[in-house]
Amino acid sequence: MALAGKGDCDAAIKKYQEVIQEKPKSPDAYAGLARCYLKKKDVTQAFETITKGLQVADGMPVRVALGEVYFRQGKIPEAEKEWVDVINSGRQAARAYLGVARVWWAIQNNKSAKALIDKAHELDPNDPDIQEAWIGTLRRSERIKYYEAHIAESDNADAEERGNLQRYLTYLKERAKRHDGPCRLVSKVKNTETPLVRLLSDPTHLRGYGLSVELNGTRTTIMLDTGASGILVKRHTAEKAGITKITETKVGGVGDRGLKNAYVGTANTIRIGELEFQDCPVEVMEGRSVADEDGLIGADVFEDFLVEIDFPGEKLKLSELPKRSGQGDQQLALKNDEDDSDDQEIADKAEATPQAEGKEPVSTANSSGPQDRYIAPQMQSFTRVFRFGHDLLIPTKIGDAPSKLFLLDTGALTNSISPAAAREVTKVHGDSDMSVKGISGSVKNVYSANRAVLQFGRLRQENQDMLSFDTTSLSDSSGTEISGFLGFVMLRFLDIKIDYRDALVDFSYDAKRFGR
Repeated sequence: MALAGKGDCDAAIKKYQEVIQEKPKSPDAYAGLARCYLKKKDVTQAFETITKGLQVADGMPVRVALGEVYFRQGKIPEAEKEWVDVINSGRQAARAYLGVARVWWAIQNNKSAKALIDKAHELDPNDPDIQEAWIGTLRRSERIKYYEAHIAESDNADAEERGNLQRYLTYLKERAKRHDGPCRLVSKVKNTETPLVRLLSDPTHLRGYGLSVELNGTRTTIMLDTGASGILVKRHTAEKAGITKITETKVGGVGDRGLKNAYVGTANTIRIGELEFQDCPVEVMEGRSVADEDGLIGADVFEDFLVEIDFPGEKLKLSELPKRSGQGDQQLALKNDEDDSDDQEIADKAEATPQAEGKEPVSTANSSGPQDRYIAPQMQSFTRVFRFGHDLLIPTKIGDAPSKLFLLDTGALTNSISPAAAREVTKVHGDSDMSVKGISGSVKNVYSANRAVLQFGRLRQENQDMLSFDTTSLSDSSGTEISGFLGFVMLRFLDIKIDYRDALVDFSYDAKRFGR
């Protein structure tokens, strides 16, 4: 519907409701109505609407929208099955191809996901969600042309969305003007080991671990945070390092105070251990601290490496990832959420046919452009997780309840759970003595959940009086339900290996290292 496409969800909802009154068995109306509720972040109403649609107007549009509701609820396998069933029925449903692509991106089947996005765009190039996904696969110069035209034509767009697009376009243009290629490794060393630096909340209590990082020769210690992305430092650190502003941006995370002002600059050199990188984007917080830290470095910047965070040994180890068959040498770099370089090669369109549930496409030897997940023989025992941008979401069992998605977050002090997920297995009550603070300030309403047993990977942990707070804003941002956090107090006992390229994580606990 045109109203929904223009972002006027309130008007679209009213129109869809009128259509349902006139045609109570219209699958398109139920699908459109549920989709509008998702746009308004009302997941409960979206689920109730699509459930009613299944009862009175079951059909392809309803099934595709059901997959979208499932996906937002964190039921990713169930969502994929709905979309694959539609495609395998022979229906040319653009949003079903979009849906499967979202799943495959989350499991790092990137080459196959791109092929499906190309197919969705071919079928319906005017769908705003398909457009957004498709433009994300293009080169920087192509993105610039697209966003210039899009902003010029979207005078009635949401002001916040328009502002975000304008800031991103400015960033792309400035990077292009400076002829910046992607951040790249210039040292010959491709493996390194560097100490983790203890960060103390008081003389006897750890709050986390940091890394010693040199920005343009200026040394600083910033927290290693698997819940963060890229490198984010406070303004004083950036000024000392001579990192100048390219464009303004906004950053956010846990907290109720919304996005915070920041800017993006470029570090000529970044040194971590024996690795040296050049021309790397750095975000700078317009404040005295970053959630009470000097800065954060997301483990996702090491996407090109096998990342081992050995907390008991207080070491970070970076090594080369297993090569796919036929893969040549790779240009290693520090990564961020937006790879915007024109130097990035875009692979030719690959034909991809959705597989039956539980099966994954076969990766190819071609190493240019996006690739599909490769699980090397030595990594078969790793836990297969979902990756949304920089976030790693770990399938986690809470007691006997269905599996939920928990964020791997070394920057969060403790494990936590959303009240909705906690209420499925235990009691939740208010706790004024507890506080939670992140980049976006403090959380207003904090609760305590009674006993909850978490199971993830090959591990099981019992939690008493578990921290609980609403994760809706984070879930809305990622596009799927985040039901909790796996935090530092537990993770500090583990040796964690992360393969961001293939969305794989291995957790190992050795009691002998703690004298147990």
